[in-house]
Amino acid sequence: MTKVFSVASWNVQHFKGEASRVARIVDFLKSHNPDIFALYEVTGSKVYDELTEKFPQYTFQITEGKQTQEILVGVRNNLTSFITQKTEFRAGTTHMRPGLLVTIKKDGVNYSLLFLHVASGNNPRGMGLRDDMIGRAITFRKVLDKNAGGIGTSRYIFLGDLNTMGMEYPYSHDIPAVDELKKADNQASRYYGMKRLGKTHDVSWSSSKTGSKIPDSNLDHVYASTNLTFKKFQNANGEAKEVDVRGWVNALTNSEKKKWTGKYSDHSLLYFEVQASD
Repeated sequence: MTKVFSVASWNVQHFKGEASRVARIVDFLKSHNPDIFALYEVTGSKVYDELTEKFPQYTFQITEGKQTQEILVGVRNNLTSFITQKTEFRAGTTHMRPGLLVTIKKDGVNYSLLFLHVASGNNPRGMGLRDDMIGRAITFRKVLDKNAGGIGTSRYIFLGDLNTMGMEYPYSHDIPAVDELKKADNQASRYYGMKRLGKTHDVSWSSSKTGSKIPDSNLDHVYASTNLTFKKFQNANGEAKEVDVRGWVNALTNSEKKKWTGKYSDHSLLYFEVQASD
């Protein structure tokens, strides 16, 4: 099968500040040579100069609004693309980040990619906002199907830092992160012909704070319509997965992991390739 396009999705913790860190991050991103990429938590103007210098053949778009952390998307110029800011994914809160919808046209076929950085927090408010935003992302396929010509016809992916950390609540009413994911998975697969793609590493986030007691967590995800085909990557157990997780997850020791999160981000990068169905 031939590659249609490749995608990198990466939450770069507080992406701003010193030029040397910005350069390291952009160099790491460039090493994966993605056709489309999204960076989350972009807050500094220095990021723009570094990206345009090292990705000269790309078009960029960044979210705008009252939020302080933006989503930035880059698309290689040899791809026909249309990028739209989707404010409906704020979940009714003006300070939440909107989504960025990238429509790619390749060989006469449209592909829709919705990049999201949804609400964090393991309290009821955080989970409620997150549940609303992820639910909207899932049901958005109905809109795309209508435009594409009928149920199950759109080629749709939504992805990003979905912050699926569950909820802590007194009186034994906690909701584990795994149950939060199960709810989204069931809605996506049962009603909208979508599935959460497998990753070479389940966890993608690790605290960069010294002495943190928060365990490594499964926060970054890719959901895709089942009419799409993906390149497979092998994990450490030899299992084939659609999304390759790259970054601190590849460190061999805890010391190396902490060094990587300090140099780059507390999130690892997600990489995948959409393939043509031959």
